[in-house]
Amino acid sequence: MQPSRQQPHRRHLVSDMAEWKCLYEGGTAETEEKKSRFIATIMPVSSEEEAADFVAGIKKKYWDARHNCSAFIIGESGQRMRCSDDGEPAGTAGRPMLDVLANEKITDVCVVVTRYFGGTLLGTGGLVRAYSAAVKAGLDNCRTVTKIKGFSVTVCCDYTDGGRLSGMAARKGWHVLDTKWEKDVSMTFLTDDCGQLIKDVTDATSGRASVSEPVPAVFGELDGKMIVFS
Repeated sequence: MQPSRQQPHRRHLVSDMAEWKCLYEGGTAETEEKKSRFIATIMPVSSEEEAADFVAGIKKKYWDARHNCSAFIIGESGQRMRCSDDGEPAGTAGRPMLDVLANEKITDVCVVVTRYFGGTLLGTGGLVRAYSAAVKAGLDNCRTVTKIKGFSVTVCCDYTDGGRLSGMAARKGWHVLDTKWEKDVSMTFLTDDCGQLIKDVTDATSGRASVSEPVPAVFGELDGKMIVFS
């Protein structure tokens, strides 16, 4: 990435502040209802093909179970979703599972709830509650991350301006991805509003800093650290 002093027009550089919560790390949980065992297995997925492979793998693992019901939501706005009752009465398993994911506003996620029948019929309402509870228990053992659509911007400057920008970043809450203190200072910022960041950098350094062309990026905070997903 070659720094440039050119400052792109702000109206082309302000994102829609798009944020969405994704599953970052899957998990499992087991619940019981009237001796029926419900095993929820949850995994991050980024495509319908990945979701289908995951469901197939769980069905193979729990081949002796009566039901392996599933649901997934994929995409920034959750635009792709599907569920399966896998032999349970229509609307008693897959749809309630999907509703739990939707209510939690989680995307890029697939869940399979495996049921080992315990000998007692649960009824329509009982099945809905049991499958919903299994998904909620599984999500308690997962990790999510909120992704933000924005830009990566690298600023090069001298040590004096580097110290000034470091202090400004702390005050303004800028997301600093990386800082290199070498012959000069190179700082990479993540922002949802390039125009404002560039203006602030320019004002703070009286135009001395060299600012790179913004690069579209998807980023988020995990364990107190900023990470870039794409």
